[in-house]
Amino acid sequence: MESWSAVAALAVVVPVMVCIIMEWLPLTIAALLGAMVLLLINVLTLNEAVDYIAQSSATLALFFGVMVMVRAFEPTQVFDYLATQMVRLAGGEGKRLLLGIVAVTTPICAVLPNATTVMLLAPLIPPIAEELGVNFVPLLILMVLVANSAGLLTLVGDPATFIVGDAINISFMDYLKTLSLGGAIAIGAIVVMLPVLFPSIWHKKLDNLNQLPHPKINHPRMLILGSIIVALVLIFFVIGESMPIPISPATVALAGAALCLLITHQSRIDSIQHILRDVDWSTLIFFMSVFVLVGGLEKTGVLSAASHLLALVLGRNIALGTLLLLMLVGGLSSLVPNIPLVVAMVPMLKEYVVTVGLATPEILAPDFAGVLPVAVLPLFYAMMYGATLGGNGTLVGASSNIVAAGIAEQHGRRISFHTFLRYGVPVASVQLVLTGLYLWIQ
Repeated sequence: MESWSAVAALAVVVPVMVCIIMEWLPLTIAALLGAMVLLLINVLTLNEAVDYIAQSSATLALFFGVMVMVRAFEPTQVFDYLATQMVRLAGGEGKRLLLGIVAVTTPICAVLPNATTVMLLAPLIPPIAEELGVNFVPLLILMVLVANSAGLLTLVGDPATFIVGDAINISFMDYLKTLSLGGAIAIGAIVVMLPVLFPSIWHKKLDNLNQLPHPKINHPRMLILGSIIVALVLIFFVIGESMPIPISPATVALAGAALCLLITHQSRIDSIQHILRDVDWSTLIFFMSVFVLVGGLEKTGVLSAASHLLALVLGRNIALGTLLLLMLVGGLSSLVPNIPLVVAMVPMLKEYVVTVGLATPEILAPDFAGVLPVAVLPLFYAMMYGATLGGNGTLVGASSNIVAAGIAEQHGRRISFHTFLRYGVPVASVQLVLTGLYLWIQ
């Protein structure tokens, strides 16, 4: 590790996190300033920064595509209409609405990336909250907590889980047999905690449902065509990568966005300029900046040094290492978005198991297609659980959290770091303890 550059990288990243935690600066400004400082002091060159962003370009493309599709549907008022129907189905009862959000979000997040699900469903939350007479911020936070947790139900439910699973070459079915129960336990923990986390909403009840507004669908032809596009997008999200000519989820999302822009332009219900103006550019810039910050830690050897420290502390004790890693990654994932965190930590963990002699150096190859020794797999399982559930801890812990914060701001409210903390820390703590017990029993 080059001492000067490593110290410089840490001296930039740590203050950025402090500014975010203390809410001295908005997320995007803090992260962007930090990334720019790394470039100005030559810890990273501009080309290197762009390369680190490019490594996660699929994630950025996926987010952009879904944002455009969701925005294209706004003139139809479909979100207001569906929100009213959800309140009616819940009978105006807050507890049934909370359980309904869990029931709707969980199965979708089992097959779609959680941030994608939040982009699709979150626009329903503000009008639902308005009709029920409650603050929509807690409902958005609940959706995020469920989305992150449900991402553990399958291999493709959370980008962080998929990244780790791909690194250890675990199959979809093997994941279901070995790790899905942990996701179910995490969802169960949220359901049990609902009355404690959201007492005012849990006891809320509308006595007269006839007072609810009766929004009507506008531009039904556009809605029908758009619904067909969204259905095709969801289908190809699931089957696209297994086709003879694989199609990535990012490509599918961009194609869906292009088609939605086309039918919007042809129907003249909105302008392309308005749709693109309303895309949540702040969230996209935040992610790009974070990828650069983590890239600075990787280039300067900070992450490599951390792997050697891990080897020194844990030795060859896999049982102890699994539990410690679960808590360590869970804690880190509360402070650093889990996608760049696992991208950085997977090679670090592989280097650790090689350093202590539990695996051969061939696992370090980027194109490694074999199977890791069974003895070290619990470490990678712990990383999956820790990165995904730790993301529930704070506002910056997971991509879906940032997406929800952006949607809240678009609807006139701000999810502060401390507000999210009040809900996220209890949930993440309980979930990490329960999944730690699950891994230990396994």
